[in-house]
Amino acid sequence: MAAPTPQGEASSSDPKSKKDYSTAILERKKSPNRLVVDEATNDDNSVVALHPDTMERLQLFRGDTVLLKGKKRKDTICIVLADDTCEEPKIRMNKTVRKNLRVRLGDVVSVHQCPDVKYGKRVHTLPIDDTVEGITGNLFDAFLKPYFLEAYRPLRKGDLFLVRGGMRSVEFKVIETDPAEYCIVAPDTEIFCDGEPVKREDEERLDDVGYDDVGGVRKQMAQIRELVELPLRHPQLFKSIGVKPPKGILLFGPPGSGKTLIARAVANETGAFFFLINGPEIMSKLAGESESNLRKAFEEAEKNAPSIIFIDEIDSIAPKREKTNGEVERRIVSQLLTLMDGLKSRAHVIVMGATNRPNSIDPALRRFGRFDREIDIGVPDEVGRLEVLRIHTKNMKLAEDVELEHISRDTHGYVGADLAALCTEAALQCIREKMDIIDLEDETIDAEILNSMAVTNDHFKTALTTSNPSALRETVVEVPNVSWEDIGGLENVKRELQETVQYPVEHPEKFEKFGMSPSKGVLFYGPPGCGKTLLAKAIANECQANFISIKGPELLTMWFGESEANVREIFDKARGSAPCVLFFDELDSIATQRKQQWGCWRCC
Repeated sequence: MAAPTPQGEASSSDPKSKKDYSTAILERKKSPNRLVVDEATNDDNSVVALHPDTMERLQLFRGDTVLLKGKKRKDTICIVLADDTCEEPKIRMNKTVRKNLRVRLGDVVSVHQCPDVKYGKRVHTLPIDDTVEGITGNLFDAFLKPYFLEAYRPLRKGDLFLVRGGMRSVEFKVIETDPAEYCIVAPDTEIFCDGEPVKREDEERLDDVGYDDVGGVRKQMAQIRELVELPLRHPQLFKSIGVKPPKGILLFGPPGSGKTLIARAVANETGAFFFLINGPEIMSKLAGESESNLRKAFEEAEKNAPSIIFIDEIDSIAPKREKTNGEVERRIVSQLLTLMDGLKSRAHVIVMGATNRPNSIDPALRRFGRFDREIDIGVPDEVGRLEVLRIHTKNMKLAEDVELEHISRDTHGYVGADLAALCTEAALQCIREKMDIIDLEDETIDAEILNSMAVTNDHFKTALTTSNPSALRETVVEVPNVSWEDIGGLENVKRELQETVQYPVEHPEKFEKFGMSPSKGVLFYGPPGCGKTLLAKAIANECQANFISIKGPELLTMWFGESEANVREIFDKARGSAPCVLFFDELDSIATQRKQQWGCWRCC
């Protein structure tokens, strides 16, 4: 007989008592050397400050050289100093160090001892082009010599550092160091500054996307990191359990949902070689060349392992073989199957595919051992949209009245690309308002005008009226401007519509609490002109839901199966932009009694 469960303890079989491990990989593990970034009190590019107790815990002494690891696999070296005013779990660093680590204030970096840094023999640095405009004279004598003289500054290849001299500041990049990677600049170190300045555009292009630039897909990111990051960074985890790591992942979802962005972020954060294959690019009119292009891509990825092969628009090169007419597509599918089967399980190569039509792909690819997992990168919810909006507006100059929470609530069905377009449209609206005081013929714009420009909440409201979710671009979608005040009488009907349609949209948690499922549909009937369409528009406006109006006869075609496909497509699009009100006008034309008309019966 089983012993009774002690009071106050949940049974292990109780599903509510079990911890959810689906997003465990995203949780930051606590460690003494992980510290929160804080603003530095002294603006020195080579120095970070810690509390004395933190230094003692990490076995560091004043003047030690430490290796700092940030985001996107970036690291740098600095000299550590004690600061009693610094809080214990924090590390103080200036803007230049934060930039080199790709972190912001409040982010977490890890601190490691780095005792064996050698004195440099030679260091090659170059200035960034936009910081040396108008400067004449020798940059070494004016900036570099005073900066490095008797300072014993550590440098890391690829880092940027800012040097102030006189009335100007010049930004330099470390091009090469000897010894390689990092060194300390001593009095005997030779410093070279020969060559063309580094272009700012080239430097910014290197700062690719990371996990911080992807929003609204928390659960999906956890799955992808489990399947991609773990096998690439810690293959021994799978080896110890005795299973083979996954070879492929298929990302599917509407256009603009962030499939390619996610793949690039994973590659940058893992430090893996990223090989992008755009589906149509490998196609060739010459026999056998398309398959050869595919083989070369896989060979290149294996040479540069660990690597990620990302095949965008995979449905264009791997369609269902029984439905394609071209012989080339059939051969490419067969070649892709062979290559994926030929990947060694421990070759540290992951294949990722992206499509918005997963059911068009050959089923032989969609099995274990090829594309092991299919992950839906769908339309983000309200919290996800808020995350995406914060990412897109982090560099925008916003007025104080902008409420991103309200904007995220009003953008049902918007994917990441739609929200980016919304922010751009709001910024353009802000610029349009200033066009009456801007002279296009002038070479420069007055600084006062530039400083006075800020994107307001009204700009976002105007942008919302001109933009639609991309999933519904082909369908006429609107959020109507009809309210209850525009409808006279019909008080009972209004109240019933509020209870049936509006409450489930605005208070879904209450329906869930009482175990109630909301109504799926409402049928309006009455003579022409009594306000049926007006009521539907009003309820859509009150819910701030997307409104799709469909005339019954529009769905019917003469081709067999197409009418049913039209109905399915409308419902799929509505689900993608939920909450959404589908209004079928003249429903009797497509949903008559099944005995009467064959075409209408199929639509039903």
